[in-house]
Amino acid sequence: MVVAVALFELHIEYAQSLKDKRAVVKSLRDRLRHHFHISANEVAFHDVHQRARLAVSFVADRHDSADSLLDTIQRWVESNANAVLAGWTSEKLDFDEEADL
Repeated sequence: MVVAVALFELHIEYAQSLKDKRAVVKSLRDRLRHHFHISANEVAFHDVHQRARLAVSFVADRHDSADSLLDTIQRWVESNANAVLAGWTSEKLDFDEEADL
């Protein structure tokens, strides 16, 4: 079992207020959750008008499945966000299915 986490840095060029920013972030977060059935939330820069950091996470059965979904999500964010994707990073953690959590 693999737990994947990705952070997306967004630049929201036209946002002139936190209200403008929240509209973009909330829309993107909700669409990510609905489209990919993953966890997504804003995790930083809450008081900055034109910048946001979104975290997404999900569980996959294999590394290649996680890599594929992470790449798909990254391309989707680039083409569906009302913001510029300034950068992103990801990490995958292995969990032994036999381990007693």
